[in-house]
Amino acid sequence: MQRVPLTPATTGHWAEDDTQSSNGTSAQCSGSNADTAGGETPSRVFLPLVVGFSFSTRLYKIAEPPHVCWDETHFGKMGSYYINRTFFFDVHPPLGKMLIGLAGYMTGYDGTFPFIKPGDKYEDHNYWGMRGFCAVLGSFLPIFAYLIVLELSRSHMAALITATLLIFDTGCITISQYILLDPILMFFIMAAVLSMVKFNQQAYRPFTVPWWLWLVLTGVNLAGALGVKFVGLFVILLVGLNTVSDLWRLLGELSLSLADIAKHLLARVIGLILLPLFLYVTIFGIHFVVLNRSGPGDGFFSSAFQSRLIGNNLHNASMPEYLAYGSTITIKNLRIAGGYLHSHWHLYPEGVGARQQQVTAYLHKDYNNLWLNSKIPYLVIKKTTRNLHSHLHEAPLTKKHFQVSGYGINGTGDANDLWQVEVCGGRKGDLVKVLRSKVRFLHRATGCVLYSSGKTLPKWGWEQVEVTCSPYLKETPSSQWNIEDHINPKLPNISLSVLKPHFLEILLESHIVMLRGNSGLKPKDNEMNSKPWHWPINYQGLRFSGVNDTEYRVYLLGNPVVWWMNLGSLGLYFVMVAVASVTLQRGLSLEHSRILKSGGGLLLLGWLLHYAPFYTMGRVLYYHHYFPAMLFSSMLTGTKTSFYINTDIVIFFYLFHPLAYGMTGPLAHDPGSTMAGLKWMDSWEF
Repeated sequence: MQRVPLTPATTGHWAEDDTQSSNGTSAQCSGSNADTAGGETPSRVFLPLVVGFSFSTRLYKIAEPPHVCWDETHFGKMGSYYINRTFFFDVHPPLGKMLIGLAGYMTGYDGTFPFIKPGDKYEDHNYWGMRGFCAVLGSFLPIFAYLIVLELSRSHMAALITATLLIFDTGCITISQYILLDPILMFFIMAAVLSMVKFNQQAYRPFTVPWWLWLVLTGVNLAGALGVKFVGLFVILLVGLNTVSDLWRLLGELSLSLADIAKHLLARVIGLILLPLFLYVTIFGIHFVVLNRSGPGDGFFSSAFQSRLIGNNLHNASMPEYLAYGSTITIKNLRIAGGYLHSHWHLYPEGVGARQQQVTAYLHKDYNNLWLNSKIPYLVIKKTTRNLHSHLHEAPLTKKHFQVSGYGINGTGDANDLWQVEVCGGRKGDLVKVLRSKVRFLHRATGCVLYSSGKTLPKWGWEQVEVTCSPYLKETPSSQWNIEDHINPKLPNISLSVLKPHFLEILLESHIVMLRGNSGLKPKDNEMNSKPWHWPINYQGLRFSGVNDTEYRVYLLGNPVVWWMNLGSLGLYFVMVAVASVTLQRGLSLEHSRILKSGGGLLLLGWLLHYAPFYTMGRVLYYHHYFPAMLFSSMLTGTKTSFYINTDIVIFFYLFHPLAYGMTGPLAHDPGSTMAGLKWMDSWEF
């Protein structure tokens, strides 16, 4: 059977009656798509305009205000850590922070600014390079949107309107101008979508250089998106669904043999799975190599992990390998911020269990973390000589758990001081290896297990972490511990370098710690927690800088006309698709039917994937989480409004631009304010 080359008409990306040119694009257009008839001329005019306006609006006043704004206190500080090679912990993968640090280093920043709190003056420190890097990446968003919509709609006007929506959106400008992960994340998301769309358009000439180029670029950008934040998984899912649809279409091509289909499948596995996975792992490899010095992130990780960090007390240390009676030890809990088992002279106050010596978990290394592993078997607090003790009194904060205290003196005590050490996942009698063994302490009298609740005690407990005895015996990080320091003159020492974890171990541990950290981001008391339904309606923005009329104020809020137009377009899309479907079913031709049902469907799916999952998340949420979804809704709006240019967008950009670029003077309720009369919703805080 003769093999025939695939054409766009057979790929499912185009309608069957479309006339195709040699490069796979529509050769004939009519109606509102007539703007493509001039060939490349519109792009030669429109694209430079989009580039010029996009970069100028993002880079304007990039150095203002000259102080730390909002989350710059986190991500600027983390960029400094990379410059100084100091280990830290963050709930997000490392690529975004690494790029911020690299941008700062390449533009002369020396990593010495402390980034303590919002409002701190930068003074003579070179911060503009990191802001400028984020702004440059943010400037590409309207450009990418223009190219994506142009590919999907074949309409220069639709592409121009999409770019206009994003160029003159005050929210997109604001979120691009500061040292944040968001512009970096959105750059990779949009680059991945553009590469995917370009790859789709190469379907009629598979395995050529352009086909491989766009496939590989899609994979590279997927790795970039996931390497900045875990929400990069949403664009991976979008590309994955598109790929499944594409392979399903190929399976229906009778001109293709099963061997041909297998080649297509293998190419996509290489380009969209193996390549992104390799790059993602490489990002972490670089992260671990660069951050090789002890820092504020040590305590979030296991003792074995810490032993690889220069400056940590475990680095190149020597100690006995296995625990024995008579050893002096420190005991570290395995939950995030679980702390070291700790005690001090202070007693529990009246009304809080028995008035005995407090036992807590402390997040820092301290002499009061030292315990003596007695022969009886007791765990004796080295400094106060009290025994680790539990009884049926209720724990201070965690209900249904028992209090843990220090009791007895100099080796004397009672039956409530007896604990059994068990190796998790091991057998009875297994030896306890320092750093590596996960153990739990079973209280013989009550059958409960030693537990770090993660809750902060009141001032009487020095705001340290509560330690309890849990009657629930399921093994969790809160009930698992490891031996970190081990001193016993009667035993031979070994170098801890032989116990260092290998790369895959620290890669797995870092992901476990990040995921636990993400799930632990709960709203604090009196903290503003944005709701997902707030976001599409632009219900409430986010204060980046300043509160009163004497301060330089920046407020993250989308251009109301853009956001409300996007919201209306989402609803209108379903009506337009229904009308188009009925019309086509009746055998009539309707403009935009292909765009609505294919390109528009892809953009709607992108919006849903980047928005709907937030309704299922238990972590604290913020307004800025919606911006990736907003990009898709703006592109969807552009594909449906290509018959006119809405000049209101520019007008309202002018009215609301002080929110993005900053303002001083009276607040919006004052008639003399630059924002007087523009506070249309009571929830807007400017």
